[in-house]
Amino acid sequence: MKSRRKINGTVILIITSVALFMASSCHKSGNAYTYETAVVKKGSIRNTITATGTVEADTTVLIGTQVSGVIKKIYVDFNSHVKKGQLLAELDKTPLQTQVQQAQASLDDAKSQVAFQTATYERYKALLDKKLVAQADYDQVKYNYDNARANLKTAQAGYDKAIVNLDYATIYSPIDGVILDRAVDQGQTVAASFNTPNLFTIGNDLTQMQVQANVDEADIGQVRDNQSVEFNVDAYPNDTFKGTVKQIRLQPVVTSNVVTYTVIVDAPNPDLKLMPGMTANITVLVQQVDSVLIVPGKALRFTPDAAFLAEYMKNSPFGPRQRNGGTGAPGGMGGQTGQGESNRTAVGNTGGQGMAGGTGQFKRPSVVWIMRDDTVHRVRVTTGAADAINTEIKEGLKEGDEVILSMTLATKETPASATRSPFMPQRRPQTTPVRR
Repeated sequence: MKSRRKINGTVILIITSVALFMASSCHKSGNAYTYETAVVKKGSIRNTITATGTVEADTTVLIGTQVSGVIKKIYVDFNSHVKKGQLLAELDKTPLQTQVQQAQASLDDAKSQVAFQTATYERYKALLDKKLVAQADYDQVKYNYDNARANLKTAQAGYDKAIVNLDYATIYSPIDGVILDRAVDQGQTVAASFNTPNLFTIGNDLTQMQVQANVDEADIGQVRDNQSVEFNVDAYPNDTFKGTVKQIRLQPVVTSNVVTYTVIVDAPNPDLKLMPGMTANITVLVQQVDSVLIVPGKALRFTPDAAFLAEYMKNSPFGPRQRNGGTGAPGGMGGQTGQGESNRTAVGNTGGQGMAGGTGQFKRPSVVWIMRDDTVHRVRVTTGAADAINTEIKEGLKEGDEVILSMTLATKETPASATRSPFMPQRRPQTTPVRR
């Protein structure tokens, strides 16, 4: 009887130990995970930079006056359309006409002096040839003659200047355009001394505007001529205007230790919605790739945890990676020696080979983890262009593949049937006999 009880106790102990061992094994190697995934699809990679600027007319001319006087008549107003050579305003010409008359009188006097001195010079020259006058008298007459000719040139220059100043009293438009600003009124006195007073501001054809944008020094290296630009203004928040980069100015603009560069953007304005002085928020398209396979950049940065990697390598048909030329490489940390995981690696050595059995240069490949047939696979990929969200996949994946973005170990509240390790075979239910 005692022997039977001892045997029964031993059996119960063995069964309990086996149950505890299997529960521990399931706990260690049968972890269940939940996954955040994304589908590989075709899309566009678009990289842009942003800046702010000011809308200006393509050509702006400030019209001033070089003479002082009173504005006698103004022939244009704000927003007037003018043609090249059109009369804009006139100054009072009375003082200038008086100066012309004075200059004319000085010129006539100088001409009379030249005529008199010329006749005297010719007489003395003839007498000197006959030795009838002294050399000193001849020299004095010649001096007076040369001086009269010089005075004539001075008087002629004074007269010409007076005529030019009189012409300056009439203000004409130098270009075709629109009067953007009129800074004077009729009857106002303008004084042209050290600075030329501005009377009008004329903008060239307003159907062609430009944006003077201030681009940060960190972004200016990506800007090139003829790049496409989109911008909007506060006056039309629902409208998007288009343009192209025309010029990148080399002169830096330093404001509060912030260095920017001026970029000129051509902006067609057929509807005349854009007005000079508007603030524009521009977006410069520096790179765009269309109709390519893309994945979220998060997929390339994803790395499973250590326990998952250990389980993955344990269940891999190639076994753990050997030190010299092994075939496995958890997490993309190494290369393969020419024979990849046929069902798990779409591209053998696209990302590069390791030091052992490779080309002698270690280059870390790009790796993503995908979910295929409810099983996790590691895939090497070749990447291309990238933006802030997505990355182009050139080789390694196909449209419709499901890439893993993140993984989470299932909590105790999560049913085992809902999340199960993809590497663990499904076990039959284990029951422990109960002794009655």
